[in-house]
Amino acid sequence: MRKVFGIVIGSVVAGAIALAAQAPTQQLHDAQYPDVDIALGAKLYASRCITCHGAQGDAIGGVNLRSGKFRKAVTDRDLSTFIRAGSQSAGMPPFALDDTDMAGIIAYLRNMNTFDTATVKTGDSARGRAIFEGKGNCVSCHRIGRTGSRVAPDLTDIGSIRSAGSIQRSLLDPNSQMMPINRPVRLVMKDGTIVNGRRLNEDTYSVQVMDDRERLRSILKSDVREFTITKTSPMPSYKATLSQDELADLLGYLLSQKGQ
Repeated sequence: MRKVFGIVIGSVVAGAIALAAQAPTQQLHDAQYPDVDIALGAKLYASRCITCHGAQGDAIGGVNLRSGKFRKAVTDRDLSTFIRAGSQSAGMPPFALDDTDMAGIIAYLRNMNTFDTATVKTGDSARGRAIFEGKGNCVSCHRIGRTGSRVAPDLTDIGSIRSAGSIQRSLLDPNSQMMPINRPVRLVMKDGTIVNGRRLNEDTYSVQVMDDRERLRSILKSDVREFTITKTSPMPSYKATLSQDELADLLGYLLSQKGQ
């Protein structure tokens, strides 16, 4: 049910603004949602939707649930009706959320973009940069601008594409924030050569990898004997190695990276 619900909700995001413009006087949704409903919805999302959509609601290509807008469900009542009715064309069966759970899911979907930022402490960006390049040793894997390695994802625009809560969770529990793409992979070629790296793209016949020597490689699957996708992040948790203030400073620095 998690997967079906996630796919259908994601498929209706595009076009929300156009439909809203057709009904400018319509009450689209509640002006304010109770915090307790949003918190409940966050838990429900984590248990039912995160597998497909990811923690940030953007794991499905071309879909961003953080917008809080859905093409076929403009109002909250529309959204509730759509979820309960399901969709045969999308393979989504109707599912019976009670009123409390439905209110929570809707409240969270409408507030994903701001829910966790208000409760996250951020610190000094300059001190955070010193930690990024020094004590945290982040540059051994990540890159910001012209500084650092390309082994792990480039963080030059991380502050514009990830929420504060998501970045903080990456620092404390990296496994929880792993995306389907960018996962570490291990390939054993038919000639016995081993390639370790980060998957950038994959299609039916090939896989593109940034290897652990920072080399971009396109590998034909027909040349591969074993292909393993790692489910554990190679990134360490900083929970025990950085103080709360240091974590806040590092978070502040990462949030300041807007790709400019």
